[in-house]
Amino acid sequence: MSTVSIPAWAGPLDVAGLALDAVHEAGAATERLLRAHGTDVQVTTYPALVEAAFSAIDRLRVDSRAAEPWAPLSGFAAARDGWLRLHGNYPHHAAAITAALGARTPEELAAAVAGLPAEEAAARVLRAGGIAAVVRTAEEWGAHPHARATAGDPWVTTRAAGAARDPRLRARAPAATGERLPLAGRRVLDLTRVVAGPVATQLLGCLGADVLRLDPPSRPEQLDAFLAAGMGKRSALLDLRAHRDLLEELLAGADVVVLGYRPGALADLGLDPAALAARHPHLVIGALSAWGEHGPWGDRAGFDSIVQAATGISVRCAREDGRPGVLPVQALDHATGFRLAAGILDLLADGRAGVARASLLGAARTLLSTATATATALATGTTSSTGAGEGDAREAADGGARSDGAAVGLAPVVELGTPHGLVSTVPVPLLLDGVPLTGAIGGYGTAEPRWEERR
Repeated sequence: MSTVSIPAWAGPLDVAGLALDAVHEAGAATERLLRAHGTDVQVTTYPALVEAAFSAIDRLRVDSRAAEPWAPLSGFAAARDGWLRLHGNYPHHAAAITAALGARTPEELAAAVAGLPAEEAAARVLRAGGIAAVVRTAEEWGAHPHARATAGDPWVTTRAAGAARDPRLRARAPAATGERLPLAGRRVLDLTRVVAGPVATQLLGCLGADVLRLDPPSRPEQLDAFLAAGMGKRSALLDLRAHRDLLEELLAGADVVVLGYRPGALADLGLDPAALAARHPHLVIGALSAWGEHGPWGDRAGFDSIVQAATGISVRCAREDGRPGVLPVQALDHATGFRLAAGILDLLADGRAGVARASLLGAARTLLSTATATATALATGTTSSTGAGEGDAREAADGGARSDGAAVGLAPVVELGTPHGLVSTVPVPLLLDGVPLTGAIGGYGTAEPRWEERR
């Protein structure tokens, strides 16, 4: 991992290395795409920009109002024999917690969980359709059936389809003289929510793609979550099951589809990666999951905070009083989003259809392995005093997203007029020839579910 530090993230795990490496991968893929255009543009980043991007929800302001990222029923609760982590940010998940445990307030939740074994409390919430996980140590997680089933899975995989380049995916020349956005004219259908998927599609949108995000009218996204990763997109509400013909039209006209719902959730619509690739072989498909796509939890929903709790990260970050802790930012989400975007960009640079997959569990496994590697190095005296590491070597080799030594100090703030008010946010953590990547933020759910004319 990169050896550059971000002091605000200091702790038992190398969060900075995870974040910087993910952004470097996205930058390297962006440079490859630019070279495919015959465009000589330098892609750089710097730690303060990465730090800002990974804490976008905390830095978001809407008419000076700060975001409220956590709902009352989200958080840790002490059980009879351990700890439970719950996620109740979405109304239907909060309703499931209430149905399962009879709790409507944090105080009622604490009382309900305190009288139950952690496994029983989690099972009740899951049966009601909610999201919860028992807080485990890394060693306990390693013995879990799902951990064993997925232990050999890489964080990210990218598989091109076929040996020949698909003409629909050949690198297009920039739309106009001086145009530097390499995805101008591309169409991206965004079927993602929360953080990781929207982070990936925001990067694609800020690189010039026409990104059309679709959300179900019955379960809209939280406005702050949308705004925190909403640059460069159009947003529409569409019941996919009630408008299958329109969905197929959008798929046929897209270049990229990014899937962020739990594996199998949209299988009846033919939106699992295999069926989608068979029906629309021209597509680049990005597939995001919490726990991977196989194993006992392969079809389970999850969030960054839940994966942290289940895999041992929360225990590694525990407070002095023993209460489980959290990473300084939603690093699993953001890093996975940038790694998924890198896989998509690599396929586009090669002019190939295919599938890029990424999971939050893979990010957690990678992060936990850095703590193990660091501990081993300290014990054996093999740590390097030069400050040069794997991340630095890769930067020199691929030229992607080099740290800009001249760009120091605070990350820039972007102020955008939107239908929801004046939004203060942060740019995507890549610079093209020193210029930050940004994009407009449209109204949530206000766009028509159709493609614009290709530029």
